[in-house]
Amino acid sequence: MADEFRALVLDEAEKVVSASIQQLTDDQLPEGDVTVAISHSTLNYKDGMVLKGIGRLVRNYPHVPGIDFAGTVESSESASYKAGDKVVLTGWRVGEAHWGGYAQKARVKSDWLVPLPEMMTEKRSMAIGTAGFTAMLAVMELEAHGITPDSGPVLVTGANGGVGGVAIGILAGCGYEVHASTGRPQLADHLKSIGANEIIPREELDVVPERPLASERWAGVVDAVGGNTLASILPQMKYRGAVAACGLAGGVDLNSTVIPFLLRGVKLLGIDSVMCPFDQRKAAWQRLATDLSVESLDALTEVVSLDKLPELAGKILKGETRGRIVVDLNK
Repeated sequence: MADEFRALVLDEAEKVVSASIQQLTDDQLPEGDVTVAISHSTLNYKDGMVLKGIGRLVRNYPHVPGIDFAGTVESSESASYKAGDKVVLTGWRVGEAHWGGYAQKARVKSDWLVPLPEMMTEKRSMAIGTAGFTAMLAVMELEAHGITPDSGPVLVTGANGGVGGVAIGILAGCGYEVHASTGRPQLADHLKSIGANEIIPREELDVVPERPLASERWAGVVDAVGGNTLASILPQMKYRGAVAACGLAGGVDLNSTVIPFLLRGVKLLGIDSVMCPFDQRKAAWQRLATDLSVESLDALTEVVSLDKLPELAGKILKGETRGRIVVDLNK
């Protein structure tokens, strides 16, 4: 009999999605050339949507969710990996179109994997996860477009979320002056402890701008909110500033004008972590291993067991979680 392993499995009946912990076997795993024994996964906003059946991200049930995982290669038909290698996976629609990381095993395509940096543990890689990986891509894009610590303050929106928290830690560690926007002022001390220099109430930015240009405030922005917040930010950018847009917690519409782009040379940079090419993925993970302090990361992290995820899914969708939630598959 094939080895059994624990997994959180989603089923759908009459358009209602339900979750349960089940025992699966290797022969139930989907196609792929690498099988990974998973030690840790994580909870992202998209995972919350999948767990609650929102947005029809999953079309085929039963389904194992979890868009991120880290673990050890158990078997491989690929020349790129061998048994015993430590690997991490984010993106590629794993956990949506393909079974994901909320299980003790996964089978995936080798092209989707990245070697785990030697100086990074599996737990900490999942404290980073898609959220932190996205934050690193955003910072790298700002750097590539000339934003340095000498350029001026960098704003991080959605600061108490996963992307925001890691972005603050990275930027602070690289010497930037960091302004953090949040709707939870009671967590201001926490944001300052991980590197924020100034706290900006969410309400200050969650408005439709009255004018196409306003006083210049920020050289760069990591924006995980979108909507009115992004529209409010653009007129306040410094000359030749750049905004890395990587989220839509505040909505998908953008009520703005082209004036900031034409008169101030502002750049709006789209960040996609799902289909990001391998070389850029590898570079981002190496940067995360060196540029994000362990203390900052650990301060953002809560470790939970697999059975806690259905409850936490509702909380992350309501913005009631803080920092990063790591799932220990052996807990």
